[in-house]
Amino acid sequence: MSINPAIAERVPEIAEWRRHLHARPELGYDLPETARFVAEKLGAFGCDTVATGIGRTGVVGLVHGRGGAGGRMIGLRADMDALPIEEETNLAHASTRGGAMHACGHDGHTAMLLGAARHLAASRDFAGSVAFIFQPAEEGGAGAKAMIEDGLLERFPIERVYGMHNLPGLPVGQFAIRPGPIMAATDEFQITIRGRGVHAALPHKGVDPILAGAALVQALQSIAARSADPLDSVVVSVTQFHAGFTHNVIPDTAVISGTVRSLAPAVRDLAEARIRAISRGICEAHGAEADVHYDRNYPVTFNDAGQASFCAGIAAEIVGTEAVNTAAAPLMGGEDFSYMLERRPGAFIFIGNGASANLHNPTYDFNDTAIGYGSSYWVRLAQAALAAG
Repeated sequence: MSINPAIAERVPEIAEWRRHLHARPELGYDLPETARFVAEKLGAFGCDTVATGIGRTGVVGLVHGRGGAGGRMIGLRADMDALPIEEETNLAHASTRGGAMHACGHDGHTAMLLGAARHLAASRDFAGSVAFIFQPAEEGGAGAKAMIEDGLLERFPIERVYGMHNLPGLPVGQFAIRPGPIMAATDEFQITIRGRGVHAALPHKGVDPILAGAALVQALQSIAARSADPLDSVVVSVTQFHAGFTHNVIPDTAVISGTVRSLAPAVRDLAEARIRAISRGICEAHGAEADVHYDRNYPVTFNDAGQASFCAGIAAEIVGTEAVNTAAAPLMGGEDFSYMLERRPGAFIFIGNGASANLHNPTYDFNDTAIGYGSSYWVRLAQAALAAG
């Protein structure tokens, strides 16, 4: 019940990799330096295969255990991309690129998985194979889906797949996981309200889309309050309202957009259906028309019950059972690791980042004291998952 001693010795070096990446953030799929850094490290570690350009800029390092190729294969995944945020930390390793920073800890995720890859490539103390998956474009670009569509699971016949994310507020040295939904489906909607523009002094001669839009913003809140079962989680947030161009003209159109978060397919279906029906009804009542564009984005991140239990046991080997929350509340944020969990059983776990700023905040920084716990978790998971060959 402790951090792997070999990993513990290497934490300062792994932290330097993390800070190197933090200072050089790259966005979305445009990760030439990050992907090259990862691929060069995997090659130097002696990985049996280093594949690049999967899903445009994804990287996979493959390590065979004792006995070489053959047997079962598992996948361990980290995300590599940063966010379009101006950093405000003033740290020595702060972003050197304006308008980009690692505000979600993907630099730490990448470094921890690299640390595990080096250890397992050196020890080979498992049977079967481990695919170390370094993914682009988690932040809204569906990089996991792109890697899958580019043949990830055909080139690397992974039977189970695992992911990890840091969680501010959870103490360093603790983990949190749950079976079933652990992060939400993330959908987006845009509603164009078509009225009839007119001079603002003559509103009776037109159809005011702003008035209809104001009523619609209010009415959409009834989905969570009155349409969904109170025991089901759903969030409907209007985040944009665009209309008009001057003070004395009622415009022809108004555009409302926002996001829907849910944890169950039936609730996702309900939310979309109600948005469409409410939009039509409210706009018709005001003499306007509604065009609803609804995009289903990342699906629910759903942990296989058996794999969640397995991962909780691995975490307990590192930090003790009292430091592993096995009934963590699901988060309503989204995660494109969900695409991998749709295709293969596995689990997604949170690792404590301590009392840091929240994710996606310009003052956030990954806590390097978490590195030993994260890399040790990956190492022990691979050893246990592949112990029987």
